[in-house]
Amino acid sequence: MKKYGDNIMKSSLSKRDTLISILIIGVLFFIFGFVSWINAILIPYFKIACELSNFQSYLVAFAFYISYFVMSVPSAFLLKKFGFKKGMMIGFWTMAIGAFIFVPAAYLRTYEIFLLGLFSLGAGLAILQTAANPYITVLGPKESAAQRISIMGICNKGAGILAPLIFAALILKSTDRELFAQIPLMDDVARNVVLNELIRRVILPYTCIGVVLLGLGLMVRYSPLPEINTEYENPEVSTANANKTSIFEFPHLILGAIAIFLHVGTQVIAIDTIIGYAGSMNIHILEAKVFPSYTLFATICGYILGIICIPRFISQVNALRFCTLLGTIFSLLIIFSRSTVTFLGHVTDISIWFVVSLGFANSLIWAGIWPLALDKLGRFTKLGASVMIMGLCGNAIMPLLYGYLADTYGLRYAYWVLFPCYIYLVFYAFKGHKLRAWPFGNPTT
Repeated sequence: MKKYGDNIMKSSLSKRDTLISILIIGVLFFIFGFVSWINAILIPYFKIACELSNFQSYLVAFAFYISYFVMSVPSAFLLKKFGFKKGMMIGFWTMAIGAFIFVPAAYLRTYEIFLLGLFSLGAGLAILQTAANPYITVLGPKESAAQRISIMGICNKGAGILAPLIFAALILKSTDRELFAQIPLMDDVARNVVLNELIRRVILPYTCIGVVLLGLGLMVRYSPLPEINTEYENPEVSTANANKTSIFEFPHLILGAIAIFLHVGTQVIAIDTIIGYAGSMNIHILEAKVFPSYTLFATICGYILGIICIPRFISQVNALRFCTLLGTIFSLLIIFSRSTVTFLGHVTDISIWFVVSLGFANSLIWAGIWPLALDKLGRFTKLGASVMIMGLCGNAIMPLLYGYLADTYGLRYAYWVLFPCYIYLVFYAFKGHKLRAWPFGNPTT
């Protein structure tokens, strides 16, 4: 058997098999991005078709991402019991069930059933995320793992650019601009007929998605991906922190999990709210559908810059510090900048382009937090990673908070939710990750 870091593969891989395995994992990350970022178009679409408030519409993100909190620990046990390949097949099939749930939900125009389908999609995705990250770490030399992770990030966000555009092309028509304007003026009977037709447009796309996910599950199950043993730890790691009894004795980990919670929340707000914010500027959804893609493109630019510059020109820690400060500045500019500009063919308030720019600011924060939070955890590393994964539920909570503020104070001022998040991220980047003991004593004693 061949050892890679703290993992053991069942057999050593040829270069060809390694390349094939990396391509397969790249497809997985593409699927992650495609399914996740469709929410950017689903949120405003459901808001119209199901007649929702801003708060209710962001339950799309809540139902999808809260599954990460619920499934993070069960996913680890599932993968341990069935193995990574069978576990990923189960993940794909769980997602397929979620996609198929959209069919009865659309026929009944019942928002709660849609939320159940979204939860199932997120649960399957949580299983796949738990499995895919160890794979991309061990498929190749340890010293180039960061480069592979960045490439996977490009696959993820590249899919995110395409997802809302493709999905919008399938469910929106050129005549919808006039139709959406007429809906509030219709009587109840006519409005229900129109809204039923609107919501049933999702049936064909999600049926196709479900079939594709079933096929991908079988493909992964019988692919050349190797099984890996994540229970192996070398003696040096297994004896580290021998005097520790709880993960709560690692403040840099707990503070890092909070940082992940806030970071993913700011990321999903920048992408999933931007169509609604464009609507407040009288930009129709048919035009606004491209704005999530602009934000994700900015994120990809940040990834590419990181691949080129880290660590040759800038350390990963300093890149994290720069991005958190940049996010703080952009969040304030969203709120306080007011000027009409024409850019890329859109006539908008300049503030929306600072929302787009958050994509660049967020690009290197994830990669910066993880190694700092897991530093020198020793035998607590796997449990620490599970705690970090649980932090992904920030994707579920933060959009709801934004939606509540949007209903109460307006869409622009709802972006105030970003400012304290970035202030905390700045704290973690400069000081929080250095803490190795709680200033108020051990919380477990």
